[in-house]
Amino acid sequence: MMRSMFAGVTGLRNHQVRMDVIGNNIANVNTVAYKASRADFQEAFSQTLRGSSSPSGERGGTNPQQVGLGMTLSSIDVIHTQGSPQMTGGLTDLAIEGGGFFLLSGAGRLVYTRAGNFHLDASGYLTGGGGMRLQGWMAVDGEFTAKDEGTLTSIQIPAGVTVGARATDAMAFGQNLGSSSNVGDSFVKTVDVFDSLGTTHSVVVTFRKTGVNSWSWDARVQGVAAGSGTLGFGSNGQLGTGGTGTVAFTPTGANPVSITVNFGKVTQYFAETTVAASERNGHQMGSLQTFTVDATGVITGVYSNGLNRKLAQVALANFTNPGGLIRSGENNFAESNNSGLRQIGIPGTGGRGMVAPNSLEMSNVDLSLEFTNMILTQRGFQANSRIIGATDEMLQELVNLKR
Repeated sequence: MMRSMFAGVTGLRNHQVRMDVIGNNIANVNTVAYKASRADFQEAFSQTLRGSSSPSGERGGTNPQQVGLGMTLSSIDVIHTQGSPQMTGGLTDLAIEGGGFFLLSGAGRLVYTRAGNFHLDASGYLTGGGGMRLQGWMAVDGEFTAKDEGTLTSIQIPAGVTVGARATDAMAFGQNLGSSSNVGDSFVKTVDVFDSLGTTHSVVVTFRKTGVNSWSWDARVQGVAAGSGTLGFGSNGQLGTGGTGTVAFTPTGANPVSITVNFGKVTQYFAETTVAASERNGHQMGSLQTFTVDATGVITGVYSNGLNRKLAQVALANFTNPGGLIRSGENNFAESNNSGLRQIGIPGTGGRGMVAPNSLEMSNVDLSLEFTNMILTQRGFQANSRIIGATDEMLQELVNLKR
């Protein structure tokens, strides 16, 4: 049989595979975060008809004579270029701007995805394709501990979760007490604080000038004295003495309240008196109303009592060779022997990209390129079929020699 027949067959077979790849790319042109594939060819082995010879005396050398025996697939590569982000407004929609993959866990294994079209299930877990759970780190009382692979867990945001009341135990005053005030002048400021039950109490603080560079303060809760002290200022307008004080009272049915008051940021300059409370902790009980996600993947809960508290942080993984990952369906990838080991960390570090909230990454399929490749592939297939047809006619002529 003629070699050209088998060469044409390899061309037909592999151009079919290339068309399969192109067809899959076009089918996924609107798939979230889909990464296009590319089929590359290489020549197969060649049959040597005559080897090369080296120059000898006055005779020159000769080159080898080889006939190629067709072609085969070189590789089918996944092109991991960035897809364009698309604003969706979805609360749980996330996109990655840069390198890295979201981690999903399910059935005892981890998979990786760029598709951030997550949703909350009935238990409050953020889940992706096939119900696999998004991985990250959960905060405890608004604070994170270690952020490493060993502490990785499924991110859960239960609807209506509550945060208990916290009694106020610290507050601070700032801004200015006017040095031009007369002795005996007073200024009253009211600060709302909370007890252990979350009940609000108004602390009325009165500042009174008692002399040159000298002031007193006293605090009352419902008309009952709750604390007092003096403030002494230097000639530079900065507070010299009386930087801290204590306000204490016992509310009905709740634990006694003791509040450390910091006056360290209060000044005395020739200016208007603007002294006011600048900081105060404590809060009432509240329930989770909604949440937001920032560029580093931190999920912050917004509560009905006005409290904002960190709930979790999304983890990202990157690989030395993302092209070595194996597609595992549902927009997910799995590790392979040639992808390298996963490197898990927070977004924006170690080559990992940032998180774009309320957005999704679009497919990186270039339709104009795919249509061009489709035409080239069709013509290649057509040309190889012509080779088989022409070879068949030559064989027919050979058979006809006996007639």
